[in-house]
Amino acid sequence: MNVLGRLAQTIRAQVNHWVQESEDPEKILDRIVADMQSDLIQLRQSVAQAIATQKRTERQCDQTHNLIKEWYGRAQLALQKGDEPKAREALAQRQTYLKMQSQLDEHIRQQQTIVAKLKTNMRNLEVKIADARTRRDMYIARARSAEASQRIQEMIAQVGSQRSTGALDRMGDKVLDLEAQAEAVSELNRTLQAETLENRFAALEQDETGAIEAELAAMKANVVNPSQPSGHPINS
Repeated sequence: MNVLGRLAQTIRAQVNHWVQESEDPEKILDRIVADMQSDLIQLRQSVAQAIATQKRTERQCDQTHNLIKEWYGRAQLALQKGDEPKAREALAQRQTYLKMQSQLDEHIRQQQTIVAKLKTNMRNLEVKIADARTRRDMYIARARSAEASQRIQEMIAQVGSQRSTGALDRMGDKVLDLEAQAEAVSELNRTLQAETLENRFAALEQDETGAIEAELAAMKANVVNPSQPSGHPINS
C-alpha cells in the first residue's frame, strides 16, 4: 500500500473515531431546541406573574384613589359641622393615601416597563425557537447527507483499493491465459486438419502414380515380348 493509501485509511479511521466518540448531532440539536422551549415556558410564566402583579397593584391604586376621595369627603363634612380637628385628621389620612397612591403609580409604571420587556423577550425567543427548529431540520438533513456521502466515499475507496484492483488484474490475466490457450488449441486443430487433408491428397497422388507406373511397365513388357498378352488390349 502506498503512502497516500495509508494516509487515507488513517484519516477515515480518525473521522470514524470522532463520530463514534461525539454525540449524535440530531440529539444535540433536539436538546438545544428543548432547552429553548423550556426557557420560553419559564418566560411565559414570568410574564403571567408580572401581569398579575401589575393588575393587583392597579386594583390597590384604584382602592387608594377611592380612599383619598372618601377622606376628602370626611374632611369636608367635619368642616361643615365645625369640627376642625377631625377635618385635619381626615386631611392627614388623605395625605397618607395620596403618598401611597404616588408610590403605587410609580410601581405600576415600573411593572408596565417590566411586562413590556418580558413580552418583547418572549416574542424574540419564540422567533428564535422557530428559527432554531428550521435550522435544526436543515442541519439534520445536512448531517445525514454528509454521513451518506462518507459511506459512499468509503465504498468507492474500497472498490478502488489495491486489493480490489489486484483481484481484477489477476482475473484479467486469467482471462488472457484462457484466451491464449483457446487460440493455441484452435491453431493446433487447424494444423492437424491441414496435415490430414495434405496426407489425403498425397495418398491419392501416390495411388495414381502407382497405377501409371504399372500400366507403363505392362506396355514396356508388351513391346519387348509382343506374344505375351498385356493387362490391357492395345487398339491398332
